[in-house]
Amino acid sequence: MLAIPIIQLAKNQEHQLHLRLIAGERGLSKKITIPRIQKPGLALTGDTSGIHTGRLQVLGQSEIGYLSRLSATDRRTIITAICQIDIAGFVVTSNLEPPVPLEQECEKNNIPLFCTHLLTSTFINRVSRFLEDHLTASTCIHGVLLDVFGVGILIIGKSGIGKSECALDLILRGHRLVADDIVNIKKRPPAQLYGTGSEIIKYHMEIRGLGIINIKDLFGIAAIRDRKLIEVVVELMEWDPRIEYDRLGVDDQKYTVLDVHVPYIQIPVRPGRNITTIIEVAARNQLLKLGGHYSAREFQERLNQEIVAQHDAQQSVWEMLE
Repeated sequence: MLAIPIIQLAKNQEHQLHLRLIAGERGLSKKITIPRIQKPGLALTGDTSGIHTGRLQVLGQSEIGYLSRLSATDRRTIITAICQIDIAGFVVTSNLEPPVPLEQECEKNNIPLFCTHLLTSTFINRVSRFLEDHLTASTCIHGVLLDVFGVGILIIGKSGIGKSECALDLILRGHRLVADDIVNIKKRPPAQLYGTGSEIIKYHMEIRGLGIINIKDLFGIAAIRDRKLIEVVVELMEWDPRIEYDRLGVDDQKYTVLDVHVPYIQIPVRPGRNITTIIEVAARNQLLKLGGHYSAREFQERLNQEIVAQHDAQQSVWEMLE
């Protein structure tokens, strides 16, 4: 199970959560395991059956206002019951003052209690993005990821096959680089894969004989992008005359990454083949498929109809002769 210590939430600067620790410092090693926050509305009435231990609990104006209207005895009883659950942590939004019993119980049970000046809706949006980034399945693949006509093309193949050179040619044609050499891939529900580049080598490419080049500096901001949905996987392979390559494209092949099946194309490489043009056409063809137009299948259907028509015509001739 994917998990993230809550201390990483406190240290994060990128998402600007503006968290301030109030109590429960000894519980900063607690793990968040669910990439969705929870507002413990029903639990504040005494029914704690719906509390999920791996979720961050957020208390806003409604929750703090409800607690403030309870009697001191009821307030302490409810807070004590909630804090006896192994909760990952609490965040009080809008710079509201946490109830004293909440601070005491969090300190006692080693549950981190934070405060932020952000509005509840703003905080939930930001922390949800943070949790999605850190609590989704991920992997790394050796290849090149580009945006070609708006289609995310992941080019893979063995080292030296020409992936980076092909990508550079595509960039010269106006397409955009996402990552070269190392592609970090994260799965987003329900079944989408997003690729990004490594922070260390972002915007850079290695071209044999030329060395390391910076695409952003050479071609400008329009030649790069930080993230892209992976929609097609293209594998460059050395041409082998003994292999029968797909010539019709009727049956869609799939490439599996993180249990997600992505359209997959094998392109044999040999002198004289314009691989860049083939990849551009593959991107355009994918756009047609997304629109419901399958050229190979439509061609096959027309061919089958023609064969059937000719067969029926021949049958009619034989019947007339008989």
